Amino acid sequence: MSERVGFGQRMLDGIERAGNRLPDPVTLFLIAIVLVVFLSMVLAATGTSAVHPGTGKEVAAISLADGANIRRFLTELPTVFTSFHPLGLVLVVMLGVGVAERTGLIGVSLAALVRAVPDQLLTLTVVFAGVQASLAADAGYVVLTPLAAALFYSVGRHPIAGLAAAFAGVSGGFSANLLITSLDALLAGITTEAARLYDPQYEVLATANYYLMIALVPLFTIIGAVVTDRVVEPRLNRTSPVDLPGGQETEPTAAQRAAEKRGLSFAGLTLLAVVAAVLFLTVPEGAILRDEAARDPLTPFYGAIVTILFIAFLLCGIAYGIGARVIRNDRDVVGMMNETMGTMGGYLVLAFAASVFIALFNWSQLGTILAINGAAFLQSIGITGLPLMLAIVLVASMINILIGSASAKWAILAPVMVPMLMGVGVAPEASQAAYRVGDAFTNIITPLLPYMPLILIMCKRYVSNFGLGSLIATMLPYSIWFGIGSTLLMCIWYLSGLPFGPGAYSTIPVPGAG
Repeated sequence: MSERVGFGQRMLDGIERAGNRLPDPVTLFLIAIVLVVFLSMVLAATGTSAVHPGTGKEVAAISLADGANIRRFLTELPTVFTSFHPLGLVLVVMLGVGVAERTGLIGVSLAALVRAVPDQLLTLTVVFAGVQASLAADAGYVVLTPLAAALFYSVGRHPIAGLAAAFAGVSGGFSANLLITSLDALLAGITTEAARLYDPQYEVLATANYYLMIALVPLFTIIGAVVTDRVVEPRLNRTSPVDLPGGQETEPTAAQRAAEKRGLSFAGLTLLAVVAAVLFLTVPEGAILRDEAARDPLTPFYGAIVTILFIAFLLCGIAYGIGARVIRNDRDVVGMMNETMGTMGGYLVLAFAASVFIALFNWSQLGTILAINGAAFLQSIGITGLPLMLAIVLVASMINILIGSASAKWAILAPVMVPMLMGVGVAPEASQAAYRVGDAFTNIITPLLPYMPLILIMCKRYVSNFGLGSLIATMLPYSIWFGIGSTLLMCIWYLSGLPFGPGAYSTIPVPGAG
């Protein structure tokens, strides 16, 4: 008897089938480029524009088919590709990860992690690590997602389920963390400028949403683990089965165990040395990776995380290889790097198409005009308080599908939303919290996420016909439940009058009220 499939699973199957009937993702981006060019021509010809609420300047639709943009495209195409934000990050980190992987360090380390973490906590651990990975900015996409896939595969579970769990944690929980991140300081600066349009003395701290962000960590972790185990992995096993090891690997010999132990000792000592060096460069006052004049003194450290990860993976991989006697000379290390770059061809092609589309979309200014009009719509509908905060969540989540940068969207929305809500007694910290909730949970389903091509290529390593429709159908349950859970938590927080951060309450006095 065939297994009964519920309505929700059938809906996801339909989304997957429809998505996978579409052309190859590279072709989709090329079609999208043509559509954006055409739409920019039409809107530019009709004089479509909007006034940026932050700068007061008019933002007009720009035709991508005019002479200036054709010349710009022809002269800047190489730069468009090489300046694609994820490209350098991915390639640099993968050089180090490739050495660590090919020496066996990652495999042995994952096996040690599996032995240390009970089976029932494995998914929770992966999702939690993903949520916390926002501390390392975008590096979580590059490092954690493939490791999570390999981890699940090593214990006989569907690798794409592990990848999805990590991807959901990294992307969906990007505004949640147990620590203050660079994004907290960045958004607080934008909110402060917007709040001062209403109160010139108002100051929004980097800790403005800290309590809510802490509360979101266990929420996202539990939701992500339940969705992975109850929805995503069973469906992947049914629709995209893979040949799993199932614990049938041969036991290592005594000599192999001794080599692994020696390699881990070498790698562990190297990691301690790297950590000590990073602390020396970061912690002391006046250290190289500190800038006391910045809003967040650790800003240089955040910018150096990608390089630090590259160095850590590379040196630890080399140390393990020497200890395990896998690396005998410099040619072995260079050969491992060459092999790693050889596997990145598919990603490079997809990244090229994505980079061109995103650049043209930005040049046309269509996304900015849409965001401005969205903010103006919220201002015009006349709702206040919690309903308006919910509207901010909805608009932010929708705009997020077209504009990936959290700071860019908030720079447009904040000058309208923050003063308007302050006028009815809603604190800027509460407005920012509503925005952050809406900004997070649609990251994992937008094809415009710069790291979506990388995630798709990683999936294809295990299931060759895994298409964009398959990926969106896999990630949609996370997006839905993250959105529901975080929005409900925000509502409870607001209605109960709890502070969103240290001293950051939901309401402020309204001049002349009472």
